[in-house]
Order: sequence, then C-alpha cells, then structure tokens
Amino acid sequence: MTSQPTLNTTGNDPGDPGAPGAEGSGLQAGLKDRHLSMIAIGGVIGAGLFVGSSSGIATAGPGILLSYALVGTLVVLVMRMLGEMSAANPTSGSFSAHADRALGSWAGFSIGWLYWFFWVVVLAVEATAGAVILEGWIPAVPQWGWALIVMLVLTATNLVSVGSYGEFEFWFAGIKVVAIAAFIVIGGLAVFGLLPGVDSEQAGLSNLTEHGGFLPHGAGAILTGVLLVVFSFMGSEIATLAAGESENPRQAVTKATNSIIWRVAVFYLGSIAVVVCLLPWDSKSITKDGSYVAALDSLGIAHAGQIMNFIVLTSVLSCLNSGLYTASRMAYSLGQRGDAPKAFSRTTSNGVPRTAILASVAFGFVAVFFNYKFPDSVFLFLVNSSGAVALFVWLVICFSQLRMRKIIKAEAPEKLVVKMWLYPYLTWATAALIVFILGYMLTDTEHDGRQTILLSLLVAAVVLVIAFVKKGVRGGQPAADAPQAQGEERSEVSAG
Repeated sequence: MTSQPTLNTTGNDPGDPGAPGAEGSGLQAGLKDRHLSMIAIGGVIGAGLFVGSSSGIATAGPGILLSYALVGTLVVLVMRMLGEMSAANPTSGSFSAHADRALGSWAGFSIGWLYWFFWVVVLAVEATAGAVILEGWIPAVPQWGWALIVMLVLTATNLVSVGSYGEFEFWFAGIKVVAIAAFIVIGGLAVFGLLPGVDSEQAGLSNLTEHGGFLPHGAGAILTGVLLVVFSFMGSEIATLAAGESENPRQAVTKATNSIIWRVAVFYLGSIAVVVCLLPWDSKSITKDGSYVAALDSLGIAHAGQIMNFIVLTSVLSCLNSGLYTASRMAYSLGQRGDAPKAFSRTTSNGVPRTAILASVAFGFVAVFFNYKFPDSVFLFLVNSSGAVALFVWLVICFSQLRMRKIIKAEAPEKLVVKMWLYPYLTWATAALIVFILGYMLTDTEHDGRQTILLSLLVAAVVLVIAFVKKGVRGGQPAADAPQAQGEERSEVSAG
C-alpha cells in the first residue's frame, strides 16, 4: 500500500497551466468554458444511442425505458462521486489518479491501462462505422481508405493543440445535441397529434401499453435491457478528464456534475420515449432500419435514412475525436505517475502530449487492421475483452470515493464543493448494483454477456498481475525517474 495521500492546501492552483512556450511544460489550459459545456453535454450522447437502441427495444419492449432509467440513475450516482473527487482535485488522470491516491498505485495503474485499452479499441470500432457510411456516399474510396482518412484527420486535430480538439468537439457535439433535441420536439408533437401536415396513425401513448403491454417479455427483460444499453453511456466521464486543461477546472467539473441528471433524462429517456410512442415496439422497421430511422420514416420525413446517417457519422467522429483525446490523456497521466513510459508525459510547446497521442492512435490503427483481416477472431476478442471496462471503472470510482471523502474532509474540507448524496450508504448501494450487473452478465448467453465479462475479467486479471509485479519490483515507491507533479499535477492532492 502506498503512503496515505494528503491534500496539499498550498501550491499551484489546479487551473494554472504549465509555463507556456517551453518544451515539456505540461498540459495547458486551452479549453474554453463553451468547449467544456458542450463536451459535457455531448459526451453522454454516444453513437450507441442511435445504432444500439433497436436491439434493446426489441428485447424489452416499452420497458426498455426502465432499463435506460436504471442505468441512467447509476451513471448519475457515479458521476456525482467522480465530480466530488474531481472538483477537489481536477486532473487529466481523473478517476485513475484518484484511485492511485485513494486505493494505491496498483489501482491507478490497473484502471488507467484498462480504460486506455477500452478507448483505443473504440477508435477502431468507430473508424470502421464511419467508413461504412462514407463508402456508401463515395464508393470510389474503399472502407479501409475512409477509416485511414478519418483517423489521420482527427489525429492531426489532436496534435495541433487541445484547443483544436475542443473546437472540433464543440461542433460535433453541437450537431448531435441539436439533432436529438429536434427529434424529441418533432416526435413529441407528432405523438400528441400537434405536428402540422403529419398524420401518423401509429403514433400515440397507447403504444406504451398495447402490443403485449409495457413489459411484453416480463420484468426480467428489464435487466437484459440493462446489459444492452449500459455501454452506450460510456463517455460521460470525459468532462472530468478535460477539466484539467480548462480555464476554470473546478467550476467546469461542478457544472458538468450538476447537469448530468437532465442530460440523461432528456437525451436518453426523452428520445427513447419518443421512439416507442411513435411506433409499436414490435414494428419490424425498428430492427430492420434502426429505431431512429424508423421513427423518422413513420412521420413521412423524406430521406430519413440519410439524415440519420449524417447524425450517426457526426456521433462517430465525435466519439473518435474524444476517444483519441481521452486515451492520450490517460496515457499522459500514467506516464506522469511512472506507470507508463516516461515519453508519454512529455508535451510539446503547445501543451500536447504528442507521444501519448501517437502511441494511442498506433494501437488504434492495429485494431482497425485486425477488424478488416480477422474480424471474427482477434478483433472480436479485443471488443469483448474491453466490453466490461465501463463497469470496472464505475466500481473503482465508488471505492475511491469512499476513501477520498475522508482524506479531503480531513485535510481541506473547503474543497468539498460537490458532495455525494447520502454518503456512504448510497455509494455502497451503487457499488452493489454494479456488482449485481456484472454477476447478471455471467448468466447472459443470448447476447454474449457471459463471454464479454469473462474475457474482460481475464484482461483485468493480467493487468492486475502486472501492476502487483511492478509494485513489488519498485517496493511500492514511486519510480525514481517518474516526473514530479506538473501539468496535470496542477492537482492539489499529492502523496504524503
């Protein structure tokens, strides 16, 4: 166990950038408030919402709303815990850095590398998804060519400066937000028969209770629905990583944490409720065309498929952009703490961790190659073995918060600007729910839940073994050549 971490009430403010203009000056505060606001809003809207909801609706019927509500509540609680720790200690390492200080170096090392692994695999998944859409529009360029193009463009964006990442994400996320808000308004008007020029006979609140009832497949389908939708929520924590490079990190984290409830309620529950009210849940068009395309088609909106393809492409590019940013910042944080090659912690004069970005995208390119050459073997293993990482991250956040609350309260209680509700009881209840979901996945053979959890546990076990071996070699002490706190270590928590 590492030494008890303490809060340093003196020292640099977490919002101060490193000395600008110097090679290796650390991360810099290049994200503006509007960037952070849109990253926080858009981060919770993943491409999985648009392309993955149809299977959930087919499995649980209108009861999928309860599945989304359950997972949404889980995300709100986890984000509240993460917000408490990150508001007191904004850092680009986010939950990995908190786990390092609260639970020990093994925890920060393990969850940091698992999270990095998750996002570099996501890079390949999203690049391929985007390539499929682009090839449909311009078939002269093959799929692998489009995947290469989008990866190179977004890599270049991330390499320029954190501000360029923020600007791209601002517009990508903005398009998603406007599109889903318009969908909710238009669909809601149609449900209540208030949309001029549209006569949708299928639309109505009656779709929630007819066609077999609200739970046509029984209450058990709610839990199965949870397994299908839980991973579409991954990304809500990105705002806490990005806050370390913002002008006012504590304010940004607080704002993102406090707004998570309405973001989940509006974008997930609101849009899915519109879908299941516009169409019967068992409509063949939902599984054939996708839930959102089918809903738009039911309103007679011309070119609904192409409109949704554009929105999905925007979501894919947003996910790619944020995925590369997130993976590189986690790699940077690991490098800062001596848990990754020292080169990962070096930055350019613009405050960009170039080596961490290039290493992350390199693995992403390898994963893209596996997707094209070995889609049903190597790449399938990568996808399934990273599938449960979201739940592992949330569980680690719970245990980190249980200890960090005591540390913060003892050393710098004024930094508890965000507090977890009903601590510690609600934290323990959240952890128990996550463990239950992980256990339930072991019973799911129909949707590959068992395979996903077993492979993810295998990878997690390998990383844990490496972490403890590394800890044993180092004797539990920081690596001699590990860089001292700088850049992301603008944080106010340091080893005691």
